[in-house]
Amino acid sequence: MQVVLRSDVDNLGLRGEVVNVARGYARNYLLPRGLAEPATPGLVAELVRREAQHARHQARTDEEAQALVARLEASELHFEVNAGPTGSLFGSVTATSVADKLWETQKVRIDRRKLHLEPIKRIGRYTATIDVFGGVTAELRLLVTSDGVEIPAETAEEEPVDVAPIASDAAEATADLAVGAEAETD
Repeated sequence: MQVVLRSDVDNLGLRGEVVNVARGYARNYLLPRGLAEPATPGLVAELVRREAQHARHQARTDEEAQALVARLEASELHFEVNAGPTGSLFGSVTATSVADKLWETQKVRIDRRKLHLEPIKRIGRYTATIDVFGGVTAELRLLVTSDGVEIPAETAEEEPVDVAPIASDAAEATADLAVGAEAETD
């Protein structure tokens, strides 16, 4: 006897499948518990129609996901944050702030739980992985800078930039100016 399963049944099949079972098994177990119903020609035709519709929807969704991946991977999010002289941030850049920035700049809404990113605590270039849809993922590039200090293009990803030499050069220049000013007053 052919039946259409209404729910998943162990060692038999998944919901919506048409399976052959013994008449007694169907009559005494599956039908009384509401686990299956008899497979009529109209019901089987309806299942085939639903499956075709689901396949068309799945293909359209995959195409949209691939277009979104291309759009995300072509862009780079820039975060201007406050940081100390060594490049350590006052606070951090989190998955929530990345999701908010995506919405502000590109009007793309991403669930923060689908962003795989540890909180960023130093300036530099980073990469975040986003689960867009099903098995489709995107690599999003992030640039975290401080007060207009630009990160060099050759900086490797996920490697924070050391701004201590920049700060020490500025301190030396300030010290040279102070020495020059003292010499002029003497």
